[in-house]
Amino acid sequence: MSARAQALHDLLRDARLWRGDGQAPLRAEPTGHASLDALLPGGGWPCAALSEIVYAAPGVGELQLAMPLLARLARGRRRLAMIAPPYVPYAPALAQHGLDAQALVVVDAGRESDALWAAEELLRAQAGAVLLWQDAIAPTAQRRLQLAAETGDGFALVYRRATTRDAAGASASVASLRLGIARERGVSRVDVLKCRGARPTRSCALGA
Repeated sequence: MSARAQALHDLLRDARLWRGDGQAPLRAEPTGHASLDALLPGGGWPCAALSEIVYAAPGVGELQLAMPLLARLARGRRRLAMIAPPYVPYAPALAQHGLDAQALVVVDAGRESDALWAAEELLRAQAGAVLLWQDAIAPTAQRRLQLAAETGDGFALVYRRATTRDAAGASASVASLRLGIARERGVSRVDVLKCRGARPTRSCALGA
């Protein structure tokens, strides 16, 4: 194979390339929610990447989205971190999801800049997953989190509250995956707002 043909072959296999109705190969880890995995390129959370969860209000199932992944990483002896969560994690509830609280570090950052710094450093230190609650992150900071996730081969999950701009599709997020979650009639519904490697698809019920 010539150098030019090899370069084209490598490009077509790059998950960052959008190919119309097709999708490029993507290294991913199952979310643990079969109906959601069926909608995502690679069948789950993109590995070594930044993902964003946009939630309508606390308690709509936003943390439940990540629990199967966190429990799996903890069993593999990967360290986990939650930075600036809106509520203190409840250890018995984590245990119900199979997550050992001893694998989890909770960082109560006083300033947004401190929270971003902590997230980046933990990802670079090869934490399995870092969950960061922050409603506004500049694209430059998002790219730094993405690079840190690539360096440490971990998952960066950014949680932020939904805004009117999100409904209009005006977000400037550089995340590989962007999910929206809300609760309707007692059921958590997830919308795939953006996914690298394929067009966004329809919503699904969490746990369906």
